[in-house]
Amino acid sequence: MARILYGIHGTGHGHAMRGLTIARRLRQHQFLFVCADDAVSVLAPEFPVHQIPNLGTIFRDYKVDIPATVRHSLPLLWNREKYIRELVDLIHAFGPDVCMTDLEYFVPKAAERTNIPCLTLDHQHIITCCKHHLPSTMWWDTMVQGLTPRYLFRPTAHNLIVSFYAPPVLSRYNARVVPPILREQVLAAVPEDRGHVVVYQSNSTSPALIEFLQKATKRTCYVFGYRQEEGQAGNVVFMKKSEDGFLRLLSSCSYVIQGGSHTLMTEALYLGKPIFTIPLKAMVEQRFNALYIDRLKYGMQADMEHLNPTDLYLFESNLETFRQNIAKGRFCGNETVFGLVDAFIRTGTLPQSGEPRVQEQEEPAVPRIGAPEETLAAWYSAEEQGKKRGRRS
Repeated sequence: MARILYGIHGTGHGHAMRGLTIARRLRQHQFLFVCADDAVSVLAPEFPVHQIPNLGTIFRDYKVDIPATVRHSLPLLWNREKYIRELVDLIHAFGPDVCMTDLEYFVPKAAERTNIPCLTLDHQHIITCCKHHLPSTMWWDTMVQGLTPRYLFRPTAHNLIVSFYAPPVLSRYNARVVPPILREQVLAAVPEDRGHVVVYQSNSTSPALIEFLQKATKRTCYVFGYRQEEGQAGNVVFMKKSEDGFLRLLSSCSYVIQGGSHTLMTEALYLGKPIFTIPLKAMVEQRFNALYIDRLKYGMQADMEHLNPTDLYLFESNLETFRQNIAKGRFCGNETVFGLVDAFIRTGTLPQSGEPRVQEQEEPAVPRIGAPEETLAAWYSAEEQGKKRGRRS
């Protein structure tokens, strides 16, 4: 049994669901999550959470709101030493054997300061750690926007990248690319085709997309992510946020229209659904994902500023080809990831070859649910902290 301090990027649910799925599977270990924003509501019902502000990008009208992003991020970076010291104190109290980060800024720095092994587990570092052949239209944006995963959220000494595409890893990084993690509900879903379309916009929305759907297809389009009441406008049906309702519609749709979210892409591909992707230009990771959807012939990519109904006509005429290509892919790497994470937890090193299995053992008697300060107080009294920090399982 080991202890893991796990930093999670808090914007959106994708990062948190990945961490939750890992922690549920490896319950023989003790997890303490560090996160904020959306991630808290996903993780706190089952595992202890310590809240630290989140570095993130703010969007409006399908573009980056630069002033709002700067106003949010600068104070956090200016006070970063305060948050790092807070996590160093947390490390001393909790006594983790290893740390992990899913695009979280402060945990890797606290781990480095306390000489604790730290594993990066995310998708974003596919940009940093791998070799790509990019079109010239992406060179400048990749160079500029790639500074964030390269320097701000820089790779750690151990990097596990989950992705539905697997470009070669650059030799200067200690990294592996493996298929994605899927949540249990997706694995249990039974795919079928009832003819409708699922449309999802997570980071930002645009009214142009609704007009496009009304003109480009006669299929019923169930739209998630728009902040408005449930209702219908022609063939467009606006849906309230609902995990169960969304998954039912996703598993029974003909195809998906979405931004460039890697999490939804992998869920759709696992269920055999072609993807019409409209990535945010301001998010280079989304553009990488869209590029590979296009290259692997799992679907098509489009530009929100130049949406044309003929693009969707062409996409619909090739649905069967897309489905055949998707059927050849591998989109679930759960057991591979679980085994590699378990090996890292036990050894402090990420295996560079093979697919180790999880070493099962009895679940710990220590409670995992509750407010972080209550949980930590129950786990570690002041006089026991020194002994707990020295123990390694």
